[in-house]
Amino acid sequence: MSATETDLSARLDSLYEYDREPVAAKDLEGNLYFAGLYGGEHVAATEFVIGASFVSWGATTRDVLLGLLLGNLLAVLSWGLVCAPIAVRTRLTLYWYARRIIGARLTAVYNVLNALLYAILAGSMITVSASAVRLLFDIPPQTHWYPDDARFVLVVLLVGAVVVSLAVWGFDRLAWFSTVCSPWLLLMFVVGALATLPALAASVAEVGRIGSWHDFLRVADQRIWTGVTAPGAQPLGFWHLAAFAWVCNISMSLGLSDMAILRYARRAAYGFHSVWGMFLGHYVAWICAGIMGAAAALAAQRPLDELDSGAVGYYALGIAGAIAVVIAGWTTSNPTLYRAGLALQAVTPNWPRWRVTLAAGATTTAVACFPFVFTRLLDFVGLYGILLAPIGGIVIAEHWWLRRNRTVPESEVHQTNRAATIAWGTSVALAVTLWLSGSVHLFFLGVPTWLLAGILYTIQRGGRRSRSDEADGAHQGHDDAAPSSGHQRRGSSIAGATALLAWLGCLALALWVVFAPADAWSHRFAAYRGPLLGLSLAYFVAMTAWMRRSE
Repeated sequence: MSATETDLSARLDSLYEYDREPVAAKDLEGNLYFAGLYGGEHVAATEFVIGASFVSWGATTRDVLLGLLLGNLLAVLSWGLVCAPIAVRTRLTLYWYARRIIGARLTAVYNVLNALLYAILAGSMITVSASAVRLLFDIPPQTHWYPDDARFVLVVLLVGAVVVSLAVWGFDRLAWFSTVCSPWLLLMFVVGALATLPALAASVAEVGRIGSWHDFLRVADQRIWTGVTAPGAQPLGFWHLAAFAWVCNISMSLGLSDMAILRYARRAAYGFHSVWGMFLGHYVAWICAGIMGAAAALAAQRPLDELDSGAVGYYALGIAGAIAVVIAGWTTSNPTLYRAGLALQAVTPNWPRWRVTLAAGATTTAVACFPFVFTRLLDFVGLYGILLAPIGGIVIAEHWWLRRNRTVPESEVHQTNRAATIAWGTSVALAVTLWLSGSVHLFFLGVPTWLLAGILYTIQRGGRRSRSDEADGAHQGHDDAAPSSGHQRRGSSIAGATALLAWLGCLALALWVVFAPADAWSHRFAAYRGPLLGLSLAYFVAMTAWMRRSE
């Protein structure tokens, strides 16, 4: 290699992130990082897709508002009560911790499958981001499973290069990037929904203009979540929506994949920061995306499933909307690809994490050229949950119930845990059989599959083992163990105030549009997009300056 290549390789090799050992106390992170990370990751470009799918699949307003409320609450509890305590106690990634329990061979199979599914999921995020960038080149929406315009492939390669670069730089940069972006991304969902709602209200003769909650419900019932399904779609009811909201990230929460993130938390309670992602990212964003999607379809006089996220975002928010779709794809695909790299790291022990992530990123970008996951996202999310979550059930059973000594001899690590193999294989086979036969909806299989794997494993292992607390809590972090990062530098308050004012200015523009007189709405809707872009740029400049000075 040349001297430049050697220097770059050495710098990347220095980005060591405890790939195979517990995180040290000096590198633990505080509340702000996890609030920003969860908010940024789950306020995602795919929320445009999922929110629109609820509209196309015939959900009703009541089922959306209440079903998603219940499901997201269960998801938050899964992170806070199940995943975070194990992550904080062990300070290991799931991929390395599972190796001590289920054996190196079975772990290798799980990690390769895990990395492949995460790469496909991250690829769908890149596809969604590319759906906004395509607008610059007048490329038509890509709504088939294959690309029908060669220029779209070039756009995907460009977007993928940015995503992979961010993922390679590791956890700190991902959290930093998400903390800057997440407040603005959530605001764009809210602003877009508010600004487009009057158009939907005007199309309902008995309402005309929304002046009360009752008016909103009437518009929602008749123009958004109508209960009428698209051709070939299966209707979604209350329990379908509640189950989907719970299991759409089950591999990360009950499946423990987010041990990779939460191992950096000072306290297990930081797992409850998932509330920012579940209720602001999922609950609010899905509802707002449904409103924007219904309005965009009404304006285009086309079925919603013929519009992609870029088209919806641009209609509702102008250029700021296209930027929101791109950034939302990045903030989700980055940590997803980061997890894929960590999963492969456990089966390529001689490769540094950055090199594995780079290889996974190349695969992810190739997948993103084919929008098949984009068109079948809800089904894919349910499927990857039932394939991955059972290993989490097995690890939880071993960690909390069987209470196995977690200091395992290296000779035993290389053995295959037969009980884990049978439990995982049986639970997945049963779930896939029930799904393919049509006996049980895919959304209802995630939690039972996870629970069944843990039960089958416990039965085979038979009873408790004596517990050794060696290594338990040895790397527990406390607030006084981590270095303080609260140094305030001159100018940080000015930058923070500027970011806040720009953020509030965006919200004020939305209110200016939504409360316009009936004959002035279209003029205000057309006029607000330019100032919205200017305030958004001001927010990013000021927020970035505030973050840099705060650090």
